[in-house]
Amino acid sequence: MNTLFATSLFMASALLAQETDAVIRVTTRNVIAPTSVKDRDGNFVNGLDVKDFIVRDNSKLQDIKIDQAYVPVSVVFVIQRSASTEQVLPTVQKVGSMIEPLIIGDRGEAAIVSFDHRVETIQDFTNDTDKFKKALTTLRPGSQSRAMSDAVLHAARMLKRRTPDHRRVIVLISETQESGSVARVKDALLEVELNNILIYSINMSRLMNKLMAKPDYPRPNPIPPSARAMPAGMANTPTTQQQMSALGGTMGNVMPVFKELFTAAKAIFISNPQEVYTKYTGGSEYSFLNLRGFEEAVQKLSDELQHQYIISYSPSKAVSLDGGWHTIEVEVRRSGAEVKTRTGYWLAATPN
Repeated sequence: MNTLFATSLFMASALLAQETDAVIRVTTRNVIAPTSVKDRDGNFVNGLDVKDFIVRDNSKLQDIKIDQAYVPVSVVFVIQRSASTEQVLPTVQKVGSMIEPLIIGDRGEAAIVSFDHRVETIQDFTNDTDKFKKALTTLRPGSQSRAMSDAVLHAARMLKRRTPDHRRVIVLISETQESGSVARVKDALLEVELNNILIYSINMSRLMNKLMAKPDYPRPNPIPPSARAMPAGMANTPTTQQQMSALGGTMGNVMPVFKELFTAAKAIFISNPQEVYTKYTGGSEYSFLNLRGFEEAVQKLSDELQHQYIISYSPSKAVSLDGGWHTIEVEVRRSGAEVKTRTGYWLAATPN
């Protein structure tokens, strides 16, 4: 299902005149499209106004508004803590020292959700950076599962309850693949869509996690050395058995790499959930291999949030009755400008 990040629906009811008890229901749809604009050199363009933008919904021009004041952020950091992340978690925990000046800002707030096969809120929304940092220190590697969609769904429901005058953002710090989720990707996407949530991802390298992970403790061979077949003329001892079987550390932690290469090859034709979440909400994907790379990813994410134009509109009558997937196109009346926004939204059909 390639649909996510949709409209907010508001229902208003009014009684008719005194002679009737009938109720008039008026539906107002408000589409929000956070948009960033860069010049040819990759620098953010500031100072644009409504007249500088052209917005189309299903190819139809729309009358738009732009919130030019600073819009505070409610952000949930969704962090994978499965067994494979043991070596990288200390780097991720340093996000606490970056968050106050970069993301939370004035009136902003942040929460932390961690996941392996379980999904846990380890810090509810706060603008107290000391609480945030302390919560990060509790992150510990868990099981082998990566219930990403369960975690995204949980974070979306947390943001659903936040004040509507905040931008709602999920920062997903995880590997790109998942396993063990009860929720389907489309379940999480629907919740994200209905609550105007923007998703960014900071990718952990699954290959690097596998390389750095501690090798599993080797299981003892149930067949005693004396019963194992050996080449003619070779003594049957524990040492020669290790040499023949390559146990005892001679192969290091190589087998997970072979498995990873095979998994990646099979997954070429399958969209990973992390990519789906970011692509269709208008977010961005970043990646890191070390602390410096992680700091740069957080900085880029913060820069984008701080330079967004919050475009909103109520779809014109020409498109408001069209159910299904609606594409959003945003153009800027400036030569060479590069525009990034959400690709569209899903709209339920409106009865005539």
